[in-house]
Formats: sequence, C-alpha cells, structure tokens
Amino acid sequence: MYMYIEQLIQTINEKVEELDLVTARKLMEENIEYLKKNERKLKKNGRELLKFITDSIQSGYEHPTRQELAIYHSINTYASKFDVRGLKMIVKGNEQTLLKKSARNYLNSDAKVLLEGLGAISKE
Repeated sequence: MYMYIEQLIQTINEKVEELDLVTARKLMEENIEYLKKNERKLKKNGRELLKFITDSIQSGYEHPTRQELAIYHSINTYASKFDVRGLKMIVKGNEQTLLKKSARNYLNSDAKVLLEGLGAISKE
C-alpha cells in the first residue's frame, strides 16, 4: 500500500507539472483520503489543487455531466442567435438543470438575460 501511495503522489506531481490537470484531478478525487494524510509529499501546485478539490467537495459543488454541458451549449447557441422559440423548447424539459447553482457559470450573457426574462432562472 505504501508503494502505491508513493507512486500515486509521483504520478500526480508529474501530471501537475505537465499541466494535465484533468488527469491529476481525477486521480486526486479517487484517492482523496490517502492524499489528505500525505499532503506534504505533494509539490506546491499539487497541494493547491488538492485544497481546491477538497473545498469544492465540502461546499457541495457537483461537476456537470456531459448531457448537462450539451444542454448549456444548446442554450448558449439559441441565445446567441436570439432564437427564443428554440430556447423555450430546450428549457421546457430541462428545468432541473437550470436550477442547479453551477448553471450560471456555464451560460453566456445573452442566455442569462433571455432566461431571466423568461423567468427560467432567478436574477442575481
């Protein structure tokens, strides 16, 4: 087990140095308990990434699924073209996706304005 942790930490450090943050994040999320105990063995950028991941997990943030990302992309496309009919069609079956806290982060300014006007999302 000890050898596995050492190899894991070495791999994470390499991935962070290569700026392959997606792989590093996945490795960290899968092994978060071991890494918390051995945090000092990670390099500075690795420790910062681990802190960010643990903070986001504790705050209850959930990463959007591929389907949700596709919905946000469609909404942004319809909003950019000012296609209100298409926008209403997308929103109609996906109300729960828009109610998530993180939804605003993935919408462009056109989509936010139109969805606020339609009452699909709350105004900030």
